[in-house]
Amino acid sequence: MSVINLTTENFEEEVLNAKKPVLVDFWATWCGPCRRQAPVVEELAEAGYEVGKVDVDKEPSLAQQYKIMSIPTLLVFKGGKETARFVGLTSKAELEAALQ
Repeated sequence: MSVINLTTENFEEEVLNAKKPVLVDFWATWCGPCRRQAPVVEELAEAGYEVGKVDVDKEPSLAQQYKIMSIPTLLVFKGGKETARFVGLTSKAELEAALQ
């Protein structure tokens, strides 16, 4: 699987209506820690998890809606509801556990 680029147009369909848990990475191109988090997020997508990324500069309304105060922030959604939130660099193991 590949990482889905999430926007206000596809967020509901790809995340809120998803049948499986979804990891959403709120990030920005200028964010150093976000760039360090990216390989972990991509590994999870390659392992078969549903993964999407929201560029907070391009989608400020989504960042505001989910009260993103700092990046990277990673949210796990199950059944259309946020079930976990990680702020800052997060290990693959922690993210995998939240996606189970």
